[in-house]
Amino acid sequence: MSLFFNAYPLARTALFSLDAETAHELTLRRLQQVYDCRHTRRLLLPTTQSRPRTLMGLSLRNPVGLAAGLDKNGAHIDALAALGFGFVEVGTVTPRPQDGNPKPRLFRLPRAQALINRFGFNNLGLDAFIANVRRSNFRQEGGILGLNIGKNAATPIEEAVNDYLTCLEGVYPHADYVTVNISSPNTTNLRALQGGDELTTLLSALQQRREELADRHGRFVPLAVKIAPDLSTEQIDAIAELLPRFGMDGVIATNTTLDRSKVQGLPHADESGGLSGPPVHELSLAVIRRLRERLGPDMAIIGVGGILSGAQAREKIEAGADAVQLYTGLIYRGPALVGECVQAV
Repeated sequence: MSLFFNAYPLARTALFSLDAETAHELTLRRLQQVYDCRHTRRLLLPTTQSRPRTLMGLSLRNPVGLAAGLDKNGAHIDALAALGFGFVEVGTVTPRPQDGNPKPRLFRLPRAQALINRFGFNNLGLDAFIANVRRSNFRQEGGILGLNIGKNAATPIEEAVNDYLTCLEGVYPHADYVTVNISSPNTTNLRALQGGDELTTLLSALQQRREELADRHGRFVPLAVKIAPDLSTEQIDAIAELLPRFGMDGVIATNTTLDRSKVQGLPHADESGGLSGPPVHELSLAVIRRLRERLGPDMAIIGVGGILSGAQAREKIEAGADAVQLYTGLIYRGPALVGECVQAV
């Protein structure tokens, strides 16, 4: 195990003494510094473990990925990939830059090993995002990169499709797959896009634009849809019926939850926003099981939400996921979690 991994428990104590968002930004800067120095990179960072899998027609080095949200602007792709991930997803990006919600907007719940965030798609916008992605070497070195797209907060929900199409057109040449994020709880009315006529309209438009882009660029880029853990069985079934109808290639289950039943009484539990970490694990498993039952064996499912151990990653696979993604577990367990999950799945 690398020195970087061994040092994380000590570093976490210092990081947890800081405001959560400040600690997040500091960690990314320090990781980037380690990566940028070739000598320290060899000493401190691991070699990616090889457990090849195929996902949406893409060849993964291993089935453990980084979830979107950790690197919203795609500024640290290579450094994060060096932690041993088989694939990396960055974003969510919106067409125009936006500050997101006022700070503080990220809260730790250490007793539950959980986080609550209400970032609100804070990012530098599509142009800066693409520039960062183009500077990275991960794809050129054989890595699989997912780009996660959303809508601006100021865009009325009835015009949301235009934002998604703008983002799809921008990221398409630079992505191995594109994730359509319609499940963040921190953009007003965004989750309405998961239902009925709204989802039909969005998926139909995405399908048509993807066909045009595939012809223009001479390559087919898979599309995945990221959904919430707070859906009813009927809503999950409706989504499962629409995804293959409109040619979607995968589904990411799940985003953060609004449910606070497992963290009641804890400090910060009443903060608004999406809850992540172990309280989401069982919710995510239920969604994955239902999706696999309804979708059959062919559509890709990426399981995310509450993985703090290799055993929990394996539970996601046993429930029907083809691959998993990590986020909050990295905050509490550190990068050693990546290798543990690779070994488990």
